Amino acid sequence: MALRGRCRFIVLAVQNLSQPGQRAPAFSPPVSMSRTFCSSARTFSLDSYPSGPRRNASAGAKAERVSPSSGRAQRNLSAVALSLQKQPLSCNDLLDLGEMEENRRKALTCRYQRRFIVDPKLARTVTDHLIQDIEDEKAVIFECNPGPGVLTCSLINCGAQRVVALESDNSFLPDLQALERKLDGQLKVMHCDFFKLDPVGQGSMIPPAMYSEKLFTDLGIPEVPWSADVPVKVVGIFSQRNERGMLWKLIYALFERLSVFRYGRVELIMFISEKEYRKLVARPGDTKGYQALSALWQMACDIELLHQEPWSSFVTTSRHGGLAIPKSILLPNEHLCLVRLTPREDLFTSVLTPFNSNTLVMMVKQCLAKRKSRLVEKLNSWNPGGGQDMLAQAGLLEHVLTGQVYPQEYKRLFELIDKSEEFSQSWLYKEILENTQRTGCCI
Repeated sequence: MALRGRCRFIVLAVQNLSQPGQRAPAFSPPVSMSRTFCSSARTFSLDSYPSGPRRNASAGAKAERVSPSSGRAQRNLSAVALSLQKQPLSCNDLLDLGEMEENRRKALTCRYQRRFIVDPKLARTVTDHLIQDIEDEKAVIFECNPGPGVLTCSLINCGAQRVVALESDNSFLPDLQALERKLDGQLKVMHCDFFKLDPVGQGSMIPPAMYSEKLFTDLGIPEVPWSADVPVKVVGIFSQRNERGMLWKLIYALFERLSVFRYGRVELIMFISEKEYRKLVARPGDTKGYQALSALWQMACDIELLHQEPWSSFVTTSRHGGLAIPKSILLPNEHLCLVRLTPREDLFTSVLTPFNSNTLVMMVKQCLAKRKSRLVEKLNSWNPGGGQDMLAQAGLLEHVLTGQVYPQEYKRLFELIDKSEEFSQSWLYKEILENTQRTGCCI
């Protein structure tokens, strides 16, 4: 009888639904859009709209105590649902890095002298060394001149959430912009040349030249204190045509907190020639390698070698073709070196500030112009008879050569000179001011 009564109820319900103009009964259950995940410990319901509340699959079941492990499983399932909703690409649908020959063909269409990463294996090698940078969700990654975008895709495949592609050649922009539209905010493409930011002069800029203020404002990146975390990490390859000039431009900007360094301790992760890398890390006493640029970069940054790659691994575009490797007789130059330059948090002090740091830069340049000369003679030329006393205060020997003084010792020496009344009226300051105005050191 119970079975017969139940069948009669179902027939009546179907008849009522089939009649036009009739509303569904109030007790009819809603159609569920959820997927059910079952386990031996518990049954979970994962809504198709992840932001909605989680419900138990059995509506009338009593609340049960959940173990910590099952609670973590529930949170993980919810996180998966959120990621599926936000990401247009599934975790198994990685971006295609392309074939090496096709990437090479695209790179060779560039009209300027540049180097490109076209080998997917090399791109993955580079990103393997940048895992800690990719996992740093607070920092934005600037990629300089990505070209075919092989490294761009590799960065995103490894989990980079905020990549800004700064491409100077507009022939590469359409493909990069198509990739940008394919993603969900992980990539922003800008027609901009990082190496031409903040040129000397004023007035409107025509892309790819650009003021850093406009770039950072358009990207919504604010200025942060020097003691804050690194806000931006710049990844790219230095142009060999003006590699040394760019290193000087950046070190002036760093000490004076101009250009990109106005926004905080911007970190550089760049491929540079082996010759220039060896100069950057040369130690006092190396009269051929240790130069003013060495002392200033070591004073300002932690320098870390991440990887060395032969020149032949890169595609080079030039008027004459070939690898176009800069010649070097005194120092090895067989590789491009991936180097991390992280500005020191304690660079500036109560004495050394962005306002007087250009004086320090000029002092180091003058001292290391002749690395076998005695430092006391240089100090006496600025303040006759005061060199010995200054060396004693700095803890340096009287016969020390300029090429034997460590970067931090130069910094200490400058701070003593800056506080000294005898040196405050020295012609050194006037000469530095004239040199700065004449050469346009400020960026």
